[in-house]
Amino acid sequence: MDTNTLLVIFIAVTSVAVIIQMGVMIGLFVSVKKTGDRVRELADKVETTGLPALEAARSLMVDSKPKVDEVVKNVSETVAMVRNQAQRIELTLNDVVDRTRLQVIRADEMVTRAIDKVEQTTESVAHGVTSPVRQISGLFSGLAAGFNAYFGGAKSRDRINVPQDEMFI
Repeated sequence: MDTNTLLVIFIAVTSVAVIIQMGVMIGLFVSVKKTGDRVRELADKVETTGLPALEAARSLMVDSKPKVDEVVKNVSETVAMVRNQAQRIELTLNDVVDRTRLQVIRADEMVTRAIDKVEQTTESVAHGVTSPVRQISGLFSGLAAGFNAYFGGAKSRDRINVPQDEMFI
């Protein structure tokens, strides 16, 4: 083939390639233009609705920051006070429990001593009352035996000495 024909084929192929490239570029341009329009619409919406809301939120945060700081400070102080009060209550309750335990021990000792004294007193009274009663009973028994022996000497010798338990048959 001759050079001119090759040159014409080369130019024709290059022209077709440039035309295809131009179509792709036009498609890209149209697509980018549509996307740009959408972005512009969204930017306008953000400017009209979003920015005022963000500005209001920012001003609210700026206005409420001192109040929030004050609330946090008050809460931390309250927590510290509650903690101190709880510690004081715990110490007081421990003291009350210890004192109550000591008082219960003292009361137990007092009751024990009182019971011991009552037992000693009961024993003393029992001994003090029964001892003279036994002595008087023994004295009367002796007198009765003496009178019996003196006044009824013959009768007592004739009697058979039988235990009292055997008489109840």
